[in-house]
Amino acid sequence: MAEVVIVRECKHGQVRVVFGNITTIKGDIMVIPANNRLAGREGLDERMQLAAGPELREFCTNIAKERRKENLQPCGVGEAVSSPGFNLPAENLVHVVGPDCRRPTQDNFRRELLKNSYEALFEEVSKLEPRETLVLPPLGMDVFAYPHREGARKTMEIILKWMDAEEDPGVRMVLIVTHEDNFLNNMKTVYREGEDQMPGIERTRDFRKGKFE
Repeated sequence: MAEVVIVRECKHGQVRVVFGNITTIKGDIMVIPANNRLAGREGLDERMQLAAGPELREFCTNIAKERRKENLQPCGVGEAVSSPGFNLPAENLVHVVGPDCRRPTQDNFRRELLKNSYEALFEEVSKLEPRETLVLPPLGMDVFAYPHREGARKTMEIILKWMDAEEDPGVRMVLIVTHEDNFLNNMKTVYREGEDQMPGIERTRDFRKGKFE
């Protein structure tokens, strides 16, 4: 059972942090934390591709083949591609390659690479319909080893800024879903320490009191 841990109201909609299994949470768009081969061979990427079914793996293989014809990576770091949702509870999937901090060359530039990855995600989301509900894991976590405290802070900063910007992204609900206890604890700490300086309005208490669903 998914648990809503943080709720924040921004100019264009809500941002929620949810503890649970992302493959069971319904949305218009769901994000897969991919590697640059779109191979779905490890971590959350693998679990999500397995849940989506073999059609997704075939779809990603075809993307990779077409890109390699042009001597390009299937999906480079800081890039995003979309696919149908197949057996996952979403109309569309966006595959985003974030920094892999197991690689020193990426770890050294992880902050900029993470920012680029979210920007690529937002650009891809803007091309898709419907997009009212966006379900995503925090990028760079899981097997990609981004430091949790820093990653939690950057994730909240980037997504809240996007949902509170002048330009309307067309998204009304962002669900940041994690299954990692350590990341969740860091997210709670980061939010508690910096909540008064973040875009939007704190609504977690109102949610827990049942003032809205």
